[in-house]
Amino acid sequence: MKANRILLAMVLCAATAAGAAPGAGVGRDQTLAALPKANSIAELVARYDSRSCIECHQEAHDQWAESVHARSIFGNGRTASTFRTAITNGLLEWQASGVKSVKDVRVEHLMGCAKCHLPQLADATDKVAQEIVLTIDAWRAAMSEDDEAAAEKYADVLRSLNINCLVCHNRNAITHKWTDGYPRRDTVYGVAGNGEHPHDKFARVAPSPIMGESILCGQCHGLGPNLELENPTQCATGYGSYLFAYVPEGGTQTCQECHMRDSKLGHNIQGPRSKAMSDNAVEMRVEAEAIVWRDVTTMRPKATVKVELTNRSGHGIPDG
Repeated sequence: MKANRILLAMVLCAATAAGAAPGAGVGRDQTLAALPKANSIAELVARYDSRSCIECHQEAHDQWAESVHARSIFGNGRTASTFRTAITNGLLEWQASGVKSVKDVRVEHLMGCAKCHLPQLADATDKVAQEIVLTIDAWRAAMSEDDEAAAEKYADVLRSLNINCLVCHNRNAITHKWTDGYPRRDTVYGVAGNGEHPHDKFARVAPSPIMGESILCGQCHGLGPNLELENPTQCATGYGSYLFAYVPEGGTQTCQECHMRDSKLGHNIQGPRSKAMSDNAVEMRVEAEAIVWRDVTTMRPKATVKVELTNRSGHGIPDG
């Protein structure tokens, strides 16, 4: 049963990334994704604006703000630059991509990266994809000209595009939509609770069948390669090695238990860059023995050193 749900999740994630048409399933017209497509970065940000969550969930928000999810397009600048590299060294060089300049970039061209870094881009027009690329270009130009004010302005725009509360607690909160229903745009989803929610826009709270399961994270930190894309790409495979190595060996921890609960980082979900995570991920044992080695007529002091590294994480490392 669990394997079947995983397989179905892969199929439905592909449909989500491709931006299935409204009416594709009963109840889909009540989702955020079914609204008219956003026509600008500002419109897309407004649709997934979760700042109103801060009033009641300040601690979770503050933790999230320290995580890479809060800047999934910009990163520390490297992620934004990699988006541009994918165009310069990829789309512009691939003869059948149809991309000759930025004005040719469509949403589908960015989904190799945006499928995970900004899945809600599927809910936008091609104009938004072009605006993202132009904003990255403007930021890079400002950086090269040492114009700190302009660079920060464009960086702020890119940081406004992120994996926030509504991506995990609404848009991606349900994978098996024909089985469990589509996520309603007036509802936030968690591990428990079912009923009214004191919020003007999100008036309901409901349990998500996957909020405490690794498949929630696996939608992005997934199986790879992403063969549903017209030009498949390979990136994070943490969930794949989790399923096919860690679980068969008897592992029982979920992504959330290791990366949120046990690390005590909460919504500041971190990976190997965090000392709290890296200290628990690898166990190192070192044995050293001094010897004196005779090399023909010369006595030389030497040492033998044995280093044993054991992966204690739930998946292959490094990843992503």
